[in-house]
Amino acid sequence: MILSIIIVNFNVKYFLEQCLHSVKKAIDSSKHSPDIEVFIVDNASADGSLPLLIPLYPGFHFISNSQNTGFAKANNQALPHCSGEYILFLNPDTIVAEDSLDTCLSFFQQHPGAGALGVRMIDGSGHFLKESKRGFPTVRASFFKMAGLAACFPSSRLFAAYYAGHLDARASHPVDILSGAFMMVRKEALDKTGGFDEQFFMYAEDIDLGYRIKKAGFQNH
Repeated sequence: MILSIIIVNFNVKYFLEQCLHSVKKAIDSSKHSPDIEVFIVDNASADGSLPLLIPLYPGFHFISNSQNTGFAKANNQALPHCSGEYILFLNPDTIVAEDSLDTCLSFFQQHPGAGALGVRMIDGSGHFLKESKRGFPTVRASFFKMAGLAACFPSSRLFAAYYAGHLDARASHPVDILSGAFMMVRKEALDKTGGFDEQFFMYAEDIDLGYRIKKAGFQNH
């Protein structure tokens, strides 16, 4: 396998349905189609997610938990089952473009030093999501964000460091931190860093993993 996709679900069956539909379209459009696998880890959803979606996506692998184990642990739960050279951690409320997977895989193959890759994310209205690229949240960068200076000077290397505001949102760059909403990671990097730190139940685990990937000698793009 070249790519393993992991999606963690908790009570968002209609978002997940749209997500899986887009993922299937992207896989069907990919030149790597036979070598892509998908794992959905359900954290004890009570909204009927699995009864609805398992029959619709018989080629995907569903893992059902009896309790909500959290985002980090649920992602790690699927990792031993993955055989891909690359792992894509994907949120269930995302929609991927049909060429997203091939574009990212091509980037990795052209950049052997890349350990993890994010994408230019947009919201439902088409507006760029600043979380797509971030600097490390140092005390200074976090203070400037919380004080509103990052919003006042959104392109400043100093004041907007939290969101790496000085970097062109439409170009590729090495960055400190990527969003766990769409985070494709080279398996070789994960073998060195391990998966997400399970001390994080939800939120900030992507910051921690990005930091460890850089410490392991890889770049985040």
